Amino acid sequence: MTKHFVGDTAVLLGRSLRHIARSPDTIITTAVMPIAFMLLFVYVFGGAIETGSDSYVNYLLPGILLITIASGISYTAYRLFLDLQGGIFERFQSMPIARPAVLWAHVLTSLVANLTSLVVVVLVALLMGFRSGAGVTAWLAATGILVLFTLALTWIAVIPGLTAKSVDGASAFAYPIIFLPFVSSAFVPTESMPGPVRAFAENQPVTSIVDTLRDLFTQQPVGSSIWTALAWCAGILVVAYLVATMTYRRKIS
Repeated sequence: MTKHFVGDTAVLLGRSLRHIARSPDTIITTAVMPIAFMLLFVYVFGGAIETGSDSYVNYLLPGILLITIASGISYTAYRLFLDLQGGIFERFQSMPIARPAVLWAHVLTSLVANLTSLVVVVLVALLMGFRSGAGVTAWLAATGILVLFTLALTWIAVIPGLTAKSVDGASAFAYPIIFLPFVSSAFVPTESMPGPVRAFAENQPVTSIVDTLRDLFTQQPVGSSIWTALAWCAGILVVAYLVATMTYRRKIS
């Protein structure tokens, strides 16, 4: 059964990746908005923002990476919705294919596409002056957190992809997630925020993830923020996975 599932997932993943390869504008579009934000904040607002960091792009990049992921997952919901409306699911059901493989193929496609977009954003940040003395271990830890965050948000994206009534509805769910980094430590220190806003910013998942990535990039001790970040990512992932798989079972039953 496991071999059957892995093989089917690999085949369906190849199908999804071929679709992206034929339409690379998906990755370009995903990266354009975060890059635009990075250019705007570094070259327009950066001089007026006091962060205590020598380079604002170094301070900003972790939040931009999370915005990149939040932008990219909307395409997962979009592609899933199109497959559902196009009758692909019914066709797969008539074939000897492991049923979970359909969802996992979309999830892994999202992971590959988002990691590609993240690489593009980091390359642009390097051109803008981003520098990090982080070693291999720190970069691997940062990559692991970004992968976990991508998986968590992707499983959230599966839910509207299966339940939306329109294409716009399938992708619109990502807008509140894209907004979250703006009410966090991604752009400014939370200490500068008014009381209620600061309380929200310091106790939502983006702040702990951003702080952990920033500490890893700057070779600072991560402290307890890394455990908070991992707990948020793992908790969101588990809940989203359970809801998504239950929704999928109801959809195909």
